[in-house]
Amino acid sequence: MNKKQKIIVGMSGGIDSSVTAYLLQKDGYEIEGLYMKLHDTVEGYHEQNIKNITKVCDFLNIKFHILDIRDRFKKEVYDYFVDSYIEGITPNPCVKCNKTIKFGAMIEKMKELNGDFLATGHYAASDGEFIYCAKDQYKDQSYFLAQVSKEALKYMMFPMSKFTKEHILSMAKELPFLSDIAKQKESQEICFVPNVYTEILQKHTNIDMPGITLDQDGNEIGTHKGYMHYTVGKRKGFYVHGAHEPHFVISQDKKNNTITVGKKDELFVHEVEINNLNMFINDTEFKAQVKLRYRSNSVNCNVKIQNDKAYIILEEKVFGVALGQVAVLYDDCKVLGSGYITKTS
Repeated sequence: MNKKQKIIVGMSGGIDSSVTAYLLQKDGYEIEGLYMKLHDTVEGYHEQNIKNITKVCDFLNIKFHILDIRDRFKKEVYDYFVDSYIEGITPNPCVKCNKTIKFGAMIEKMKELNGDFLATGHYAASDGEFIYCAKDQYKDQSYFLAQVSKEALKYMMFPMSKFTKEHILSMAKELPFLSDIAKQKESQEICFVPNVYTEILQKHTNIDMPGITLDQDGNEIGTHKGYMHYTVGKRKGFYVHGAHEPHFVISQDKKNNTITVGKKDELFVHEVEINNLNMFINDTEFKAQVKLRYRSNSVNCNVKIQNDKAYIILEEKVFGVALGQVAVLYDDCKVLGSGYITKTS
């Protein structure tokens, strides 16, 4: 690859994107940084990030740009997050953000800055046609990138793909301009949620609405404090009359403000339906492995695509699959495609 190419590095103020900029400059690329202002929900958030970025860019003698897209982020990610919980489904804002913001708006800005590629500190890999798992399996973020458009892949670079987190931290601690950043606490998984998701919801709607807890047959068996407090698989925070063993949330009903709960074996599913497909292959029937949430093992499955939906038959049952989450299809470590879960059985 021509080392004179210009790389725009998406910089968050964290250690991974800082090391990304350092490594790419070390490899001889022309580098500029790009920071996005996405929200104002965490006090001092931007100030600390920009302070870190300024320190890194000053050392590397590169300039950085600030892209303020708070309005777009609110519309496409934040409102989707709030509206999903109100509708009784479980959103995945990081997947949505990667598709529309990080590898949507940021690629648009990269082109405006005459960049050839956009690099980020994600732990994943890409060859321009597919996304692959990173070397560090624990940090791997291929799941969160699975909705990124195929068109965007040819502009993406992931220097972290070859490293483990431990290696990056060790490297950073030896570099004076990175050592302080390396000691900072890792940012939370959802950048605009300081602690728990209900804190965000409380700003927009009443979530404390006591209601009835049902079993799978529709019988009243207890009470709960409001359907938005619960996600599929949760086992605390509601009451079941005379229960002698744990019960778990199976579903939430917005219209009637009820939750349905059951014993653990009632939460296993073997079929999943998904929509909003983002496929990197053209096959309509194939075998694959599927992840139905981020921190889960992949499961062998058979996939059939029909009428813009994918029907996934699991070879082994999976516990606690939530509507609104993303199902990501893999061939070993290659991402084949993904979609949002709309139905389970």
